[in-house]
Amino acid sequence: MERLGWTLVSAGERALELTRLAAAAAEDKKGTELVALDVTSRMPLADVFLVVSGSNERQVVAIAEGIEESLLEHGAKASRREGVREGRWALLDFNDVIVHVMHQEDRAYYELERLWKDCPVVALD
Repeated sequence: MERLGWTLVSAGERALELTRLAAAAAEDKKGTELVALDVTSRMPLADVFLVVSGSNERQVVAIAEGIEESLLEHGAKASRREGVREGRWALLDFNDVIVHVMHQEDRAYYELERLWKDCPVVALD
């Protein structure tokens, strides 16, 4: 099956598990507006984008660090991390899952969900 010229493939079980663990860790640190998008069919580098909002710089840092700690406990270490210290837009790359923890103002400005609107939403139980 194809949509807009892309072959539809769904995220792997490990990616979905890591996404749910990251989402739970984000919620523990009071992260809001969590959205997970299955980008498998659009991006060869990852299966899922998880986007989370924080209301201020300290919270963005706390959310990002909480996610890293949680996933490390489950055997997943970020292969790349950017922007964590600045607390505006932290990017955590766990290979199959890329987590964007964004200050609310930056999230409203960049509108990542709009850029990836053709991707299916992953249910976060």
